[in-house]
Amino acid sequence: MAYDDRSLSEVLKQALEKAKIKKTVTLHCLRHRYATHLLESGTDLRYIQAILGHSYSKTTVIYTRVSTKSLQNVKSPFDDL
Repeated sequence: MAYDDRSLSEVLKQALEKAKIKKTVTLHCLRHRYATHLLESGTDLRYIQAILGHSYSKTTVIYTRVSTKSLQNVKSPFDDL
């Protein structure tokens, strides 16, 4: 069953109230966080692109600028010398 944005926003609002979360959270914010977590856990950008329904990879590449955890895990070949 498909939900419209207004219905989903209302469900999110109720969940935030129930959990006593005061911070502003939007559906777009959750989508963005989800994509960032996928990237940080090692999910290939092409999969993230497909999951989010992006037509162009340039749109998905934005998440690489947000994620710094991946940068911290890059191992230099010089580390083995």
